[in-house]
Amino acid sequence: MEVVHQSNVQFDSELPEFRTVGGVHLHDDRLTVTSPVLMWVKALNLLLDKMKRGGLDLTRVSALSGSGQQHGSVYWRRGARETLTRLDQDQDLDLDLHQLLQDCFSVSDSPVWMDSSSQRQCDALQEAAGGAERLSHITGSRAYERFTGNQIMKLRQTRAEEFQDTERISLVSSFAASLFLGDYAAIDHSDGSGMNLMDINTRSWSEICLEAVAPGLARLLGTPLPSTSVLVSLGTSDTVFLWLQQPRPALEGHVFCNPVDGQAYMALLCFKNGSLTRERVRNQFAGGSWELFSAALKDTPLGNHGNIGFYFDTMEITPPAVGVHRFDRDDAEVSSFGPQVEVRALVEGQFLSRRLHAERLGFSAMVATGGASSNKEILQVLSDVFNTPVFTMDLSNSACLGSAYRAVHGTTGTGTTGTGTGTTGTDTTSVVFVCVYDDDDDDEVSHNNS
Repeated sequence: MEVVHQSNVQFDSELPEFRTVGGVHLHDDRLTVTSPVLMWVKALNLLLDKMKRGGLDLTRVSALSGSGQQHGSVYWRRGARETLTRLDQDQDLDLDLHQLLQDCFSVSDSPVWMDSSSQRQCDALQEAAGGAERLSHITGSRAYERFTGNQIMKLRQTRAEEFQDTERISLVSSFAASLFLGDYAAIDHSDGSGMNLMDINTRSWSEICLEAVAPGLARLLGTPLPSTSVLVSLGTSDTVFLWLQQPRPALEGHVFCNPVDGQAYMALLCFKNGSLTRERVRNQFAGGSWELFSAALKDTPLGNHGNIGFYFDTMEITPPAVGVHRFDRDDAEVSSFGPQVEVRALVEGQFLSRRLHAERLGFSAMVATGGASSNKEILQVLSDVFNTPVFTMDLSNSACLGSAYRAVHGTTGTGTTGTGTGTTGTDTTSVVFVCVYDDDDDDEVSHNNS
């Protein structure tokens, strides 16, 4: 596949009126994390304008696909479908898309994957399902605070009026598809697996989970469809995932329906403290420069002279922990390291955590994608920690590239041979994918390595 055009929109700098940091609002409780729905709509409008001004001939586009953050939910107000279906016929052509849809959402700020505020609802869902292990066998995961079902339950319990005014609930991916379709797009099996609501064995909503979250919820969600029908998203955080022929649910990590092979599954481990934590350490200890950050990794030895750190700026998912903890070569906790030692302690600590939790999956090779996959020094640490070769793709923006392949897949009805996914439906070789995403303008790339 040849990439003919790339455009992007930075939420914080290009849409400052929404006052986000990293594209989100972190609430006072430090647990609730949301994003303005109209910011996403306005960003899409701006992105399409950039593509048009950049000379892309949109008349030649034959299919669309996208990679939306998983778990995030959008709540359409009663009557919104009528507005959505009339977008092409709307007589006021001077209005942008976000202006046309400004009254269409019962909840203006959507809960997103970084949210950790629904523990009470998680406990209730697990109890209704018969325990955490039983829930993981039904939905592929124990109850996680960011998963959509628990967010929906929290909304119903704490904001009943807004919930009653909702006629449809979309995931971020099906929401984006809906904007192009001019109607409500179905939730696909793969994304539906990240809600704690879908039975991954039958690929249909679990009645036990639906009833525990909200009576009549099936009507608000619609019927889930196979992944070949709608858009696919694989998350925006640091992740480790691999192809499975049979589901092996556990209390840690997730099992989703495979977005490519309708008979297979995908295991995934998600780590919240990824790019934003690296950016913070870069700003604090490397003068805001990825060049200096990379130099610190290059100038410090493997193992960091026994110094290691665990950096959880926000409540982590795997494991559930928060805070920054540094240990010297004698295993004594210390309050700080020197700048170069700090940088390596962060990166080695992150990747040691990834390996610890990924080893039960098994792997023989690794593919790194996302912004950090262009940083050779970070990749070297990844290779050293996992003690395995690390392969990269020609294009670091793999989420967009994957979306393009899915558009081809949806148009032709064929598989995605040649995408570099590494497995072809066999259990004999497992390839681990590490996705390291970044919303920073420079990504995690030293200019001398670009």
